[in-house]
Amino acid sequence: MNKVALYSRAIAPRLAEAQQDTPVILLAGPRQAGKTTLVRQIAEQQELRYLTMDDELTLLSARRDPVSMIRSLDRAVIDEIQRAPQLLLAIKKSVDEDRRPGRFLLTGSANLMALPTVSDSLAGRMETLSLLPLSQSEIESKTANWLDRAFTGSILTAKQPVIGDDLVDRVLAGGYPEAITRTSARRRITWAQQYIEALIQRDVRDIASIDKLDQLPRFLQALAQTAGQMCNYSQLGGQVGLDGKTAARYISIFEQMYLLKRVDVWARNRLNRVVKTPKLQFIDSGLLSTLLGLSKDEIQQDRTRFGNALETFVFGELLKHSAAADGHYRLLYYRDTDKFEVDLVIENAAGQLIAVEVKASATVKEKDLRGLKKLASMAGEQFKMGVLLYDGTETMPLGDGIWAAPLASLWGD
Repeated sequence: MNKVALYSRAIAPRLAEAQQDTPVILLAGPRQAGKTTLVRQIAEQQELRYLTMDDELTLLSARRDPVSMIRSLDRAVIDEIQRAPQLLLAIKKSVDEDRRPGRFLLTGSANLMALPTVSDSLAGRMETLSLLPLSQSEIESKTANWLDRAFTGSILTAKQPVIGDDLVDRVLAGGYPEAITRTSARRRITWAQQYIEALIQRDVRDIASIDKLDQLPRFLQALAQTAGQMCNYSQLGGQVGLDGKTAARYISIFEQMYLLKRVDVWARNRLNRVVKTPKLQFIDSGLLSTLLGLSKDEIQQDRTRFGNALETFVFGELLKHSAAADGHYRLLYYRDTDKFEVDLVIENAAGQLIAVEVKASATVKEKDLRGLKKLASMAGEQFKMGVLLYDGTETMPLGDGIWAAPLASLWGD
């Protein structure tokens, strides 16, 4: 059995809803996150035709005669459509003639909406949903959504504490199904290295024209060193001999491949003192740890190196929760010119905020609350709750709407 099939995916109910009222649904996300497994299950259940652009003959047909291919389909799943974006205009023509909901279910491993001409062609006809690597909730078969619950004013309960070495293991493994089923750290790292190499050698060609592919691995390594920090394109590019413009373009390519994400700063117009530079976050802590050469032994000797990987882990978990949540949320961060910082700020559609600070140790000190308190005072009534996630077991109030909660509460209840 396919390893991903063992897990129930939180996005599945959202996908079923979209099929009831939208002609085209795009399930987007990184390679090997489980998209193909999920859509094949749906194709089987709904008796839909299944086509994949990973098949060379199908790909050739799609590129040479996209209109005829789409004309021959009534309702279908088309996997890895970023390899044949020509199909999208043919799909637009088909759904304009027949607007039945649920006609086409597409998957893409590159962010199609960022490709030229694509965003216009299916506007109003297509809904995009994200399938990222497995969340800890999915791994543990938990269905509660941390973000939805937090905006009601409560924090999920971590019924089974995950602390110390157990937490380190989860962070280093990340969420890719193939990685978490590997029997040893060495085997997991081998998979991650080959996964990254395959993305650069193959998928980059689908979305961009790059002359020197050999620059990309070195640049990705440089980006890994700055995970969770504000990004200066010129400075980053300079480390591997790239100008700022090229560095920014390469970062966009990695974003389209769902390796990393630019996180904007939270600001209100009257807050002129807030720094406006985005920071970079990797989406999977396992891939980041591989790029950093981070091991369990090393973390046990020097806990300070664990901080960035742990923050990436939390960012990835909350990003996955936001993709499947009832509410609509933006993940931001806070930093001002006085160097008060908050790792993550989640904003809902009404402008309310949940602030999250990540701490790699089991002790919480007054100074750890500085950023949360500053943001609370700046945000005023918009501030719903502050949560300091730490490597402990107790959920405790700390005054002023701020709580300390176990990191394992992210996959609680």
